[in-house]
Amino acid sequence: MTTSPPPQHTDIAVIGGGPAGLQAALTAGRVRRQVTVFDDGTYRNATVSHMHNVLTHDGTPPGEFRAAARRELTAYDTVAVREERVETVERDGTGFRLTLASGDVMSAYAVVLATGVRDELPPVPGLQEVWGDLAAQCPFCHGFEFAGQRIGILGAAAAPHLSALLGPVAGELVVLDEGQALPEGATLDVPRVAARVTSLERHEGGLRLALDDGSSEDVAVLFVVPTLHQSAPFADQLGLERNPSGAVRIDEFGRTSAPGVFAGGDLAHLPAYPMPMASVVQASAAGQVAGNSAIAHLLSRG
Repeated sequence: MTTSPPPQHTDIAVIGGGPAGLQAALTAGRVRRQVTVFDDGTYRNATVSHMHNVLTHDGTPPGEFRAAARRELTAYDTVAVREERVETVERDGTGFRLTLASGDVMSAYAVVLATGVRDELPPVPGLQEVWGDLAAQCPFCHGFEFAGQRIGILGAAAAPHLSALLGPVAGELVVLDEGQALPEGATLDVPRVAARVTSLERHEGGLRLALDDGSSEDVAVLFVVPTLHQSAPFADQLGLERNPSGAVRIDEFGRTSAPGVFAGGDLAHLPAYPMPMASVVQASAAGQVAGNSAIAHLLSRG
């Protein structure tokens, strides 16, 4: 008769190797709590060459940031980073059972979710190829480099907000309505184009947008509002409560609706927020809060 080996164990399982997950692991390591980070190499900002609005790291490539964080974690003997994908997370008594893509099983007393979100872009041919480079969503992260140039906004629904943010940056703004109306009560003192974008391509350092009336518009960069989706199945597997945005609902301590499960980064936000506050700094801060709360959960177990 053969029996399966007992599952490997970690006190805190952190799923996701971006800023939130790495910070949660550092926080736990600082008080010598056993923590394992699972990183499958999937990152929301994988197409971005430089991150911005991060004090002391403004302009640093995201890969260099993650690599530096990993090097720092090697100083903590209770912290491990595993380059593996977690397939399932399920409650197991008072703890959790994680099944990995390799078939290995690991048990944990607490779980920190830091898997982020996936951006679904409007179905414009060519947009995916320039996403994170000449097409972006965050003026704080991606606007300053195009100061004084012609900036496009795709979709009238978000144009009042984005044009207000980008007004001091752009030399000129243009809104591609895409059949959308302005929000009720909103006004917009920016040129608008009613024809829809049928495709886009790189052109003279920027973008040329082909329109369905046969004309075209040239911009240096195009701002787009993607639709957000959870990038991992764990919120569904654990039955976590969601916000209207689809992000996991957390409280001020990073606690989800499931005891022992904490979350930080783009996949989660407070109910008072309309959507995740996407930035490296805020993700790191949320990871620290989630890490602290996971440790408090361990203490409550005695």
